[in-house]
Amino acid sequence: MNTTPLHPTIAHVTERIAQRSAATRATYLASMAAQRKTGTQRSGMGCANMAHTTAALPANDKLKIHAERAPHVGIVTAYNDMLSAHQPYEHYPERLREYAHALGVTAQVAGGVPAMCDGVTQGAAGMELSLFSRDVIALATSVALSHNVFDAALFLGICDKIVPGLFMGAAQFGHLSAVFVPAGPMTSGLSNDAKAKVRQQYAQGLVGREALLESEAQAYHSPGTCTFYGTANSNQMLMEIMGLHLPGASFVNPGTPLRDALTQAAMQRAVANTGRTGEPAVCLADILSVNTIVNGIIGLLATGGSTNHTIHLVAMARAAGVLIDWDDFAELSAVVPLLARVYPNGSADVNHFHAAGGMGFLMHELLTHGLLHANVMTVMGAGLTAYVNEPWLDDGALAWRPVPTTSGDTSVLRPVAEPFSADGGLRLLKGNLGRSVVKVSAVKPEHRVVRAQAVVVSDQQDLLALFNNGQINKDLIAVVRYQGPRANGMPELHKLTPPLAVLQDKGFKVALVTDGRMSGASGKVPAAIHLSPEALADGPIARVMDGDWITLDCERGVLELEVDAATLAARNIHHPDLSHNAHGTGRELFGLFRAHASTAESGASPLFGDRP
Repeated sequence: MNTTPLHPTIAHVTERIAQRSAATRATYLASMAAQRKTGTQRSGMGCANMAHTTAALPANDKLKIHAERAPHVGIVTAYNDMLSAHQPYEHYPERLREYAHALGVTAQVAGGVPAMCDGVTQGAAGMELSLFSRDVIALATSVALSHNVFDAALFLGICDKIVPGLFMGAAQFGHLSAVFVPAGPMTSGLSNDAKAKVRQQYAQGLVGREALLESEAQAYHSPGTCTFYGTANSNQMLMEIMGLHLPGASFVNPGTPLRDALTQAAMQRAVANTGRTGEPAVCLADILSVNTIVNGIIGLLATGGSTNHTIHLVAMARAAGVLIDWDDFAELSAVVPLLARVYPNGSADVNHFHAAGGMGFLMHELLTHGLLHANVMTVMGAGLTAYVNEPWLDDGALAWRPVPTTSGDTSVLRPVAEPFSADGGLRLLKGNLGRSVVKVSAVKPEHRVVRAQAVVVSDQQDLLALFNNGQINKDLIAVVRYQGPRANGMPELHKLTPPLAVLQDKGFKVALVTDGRMSGASGKVPAAIHLSPEALADGPIARVMDGDWITLDCERGVLELEVDAATLAARNIHHPDLSHNAHGTGRELFGLFRAHASTAESGASPLFGDRP
């Protein structure tokens, strides 16, 4: 494959990240080197410790583990059948043990991690646990692997906070061989455009709950990941472009022979990468480089991925000692073209994206045009050559073949020479209100600059009430504050999307400014999200008043409150009573997380903080 030299902006941003991260990377790599053993990880264990490890295993597995000659693989699973995406994992452990036995090695479920569905908790109190569930998953992953008996690990997870949490926990065990194992998206149901239309009709009172429920049930109808390109499917893209999945594994449907073959191959790679079966050793820390993290950002931009990863990917990178910020996202976005249109940035779903050429075509285009680091390590070895191939079954056996060099559908997936947009559609907004991000890939150019008066609320339900009462039929910038990580755990404000879209469709100039999050499926209304510092940290958003003029300019990267500095400083901040955020639905247990959460730009994590 012919490639051009790396784009100079990508090289510049990568070098800046490397310099910024020099000390933290050195600490991380030294820790991984100290934990890595020459023999098996369990060598030197006491007899009682070993007996506890193998007590419930079959006799043959006990013999192999006691002999310490063959690798032992730990499985960390996020299985539950509450999440359609995770339901297929139910029988993975038994299959993976069979695959391990066929290779002459052993495997155990090291532990399970929680997995919640934002689609269930949107607009409800449980959503206030969602972001911090990521950090709980990271902690649970560490607990699962803390027995220190495994030579390799397989990570079973897909959805919004689950993959970032697994990644953050796995990074602390970067001395192990590791592979992330997807389960794939559900087959296509009701089109995303049709679903969005019914949601807007419901918001206007044109259809009832029965019609809305029927529409949603047709869209989310079977095991597998939701098919729109939100955070869950952005996770899958990230794991593949960062070399942590097998090539082409992300978007193969559950319950198919190819899906099963890829799962078996994941076990084979995890075992091979231990270095104990004749192939070179590849541990997770070898893969988690600065170049790999930059490739993740590029993939996010090239596909119009979830805005949630301007938080999650920051926290994930910090877990491996890599320090990235929103300036890095913005500078890369300026040179990385948008190559995919998948709902909510288009009408297609991830199955259509995959059929058009998917990840293999995307990575081939980026590599060919110097828009992706080729100098990386992956679960397949050095470089990304393996990832410009697609998996298929050759007479029932898993094989890879070169991806087509032309898109199967240019309405979904395009080459670099003919992008949907010359940039990645993610902008950094700066001004006297602070720093925020906005995703414009689904926002029409005529809606990207909004100057209007503020309508200020401290709860999304208050804005919904104003809409339902017909009180905001006008140009406005909705300022929804006290939604940051320290205030209430930073829930997504997904319920605001339909009413704001209705107002925009009526011809009003509409935008959103918030210190909270929108869904990974944030859409056609410009939304300045993740505003930092947040209101509870005395950010300027806490001083905004109803009727203040605000300019939100996605083209110039400006978010400006049209109030002079002296007047703004003279306004007193009276934080509302937020005690209700600390009670019910388990929120009592998360006070420590809220109190110690970092800023959104630092990953909104209580685990790493804002420290460099």
